Amino acid sequence: MPTSIITTDDLRDFKMELLDDIKNLLAKQGKGNLKKYLKSSEVMDLLQVSPGTLQNLRINGTLPYTKVGGIIYYDTEEIQKVMDSNRVQHGLNS
Repeated sequence: MPTSIITTDDLRDFKMELLDDIKNLLAKQGKGNLKKYLKSSEVMDLLQVSPGTLQNLRINGTLPYTKVGGIIYYDTEEIQKVMDSNRVQHGLNS
C-alpha cells in the first residue's frame, strides 16, 4: 500500500467539506421538522441552556423574542441568525 502524507491543508479541506455536508443535511432535515416559533422550554432544550441563561439572552438583547399573553416565543430563523453571528472560527493550529 503506498504511503501518502496528509498535510494540515488536507485536514482543513476535509473539515470544511464535512461541515458543508453536515450543514446541507441539517438544512434538508430542518425544512419540514422545525416549527416557525418555539416556546422557552423548547429553546432551552434546543440550545441546552438553563432558564437563567435564556433569560439573560433575552435581557441583554442577544436573543429576540415575542411575548403573547404571557407566553414567550422565539423565531427559529432568529435563533439561527444569532448562532451564525456568534460562530467562533478556529484554525487547525489554534
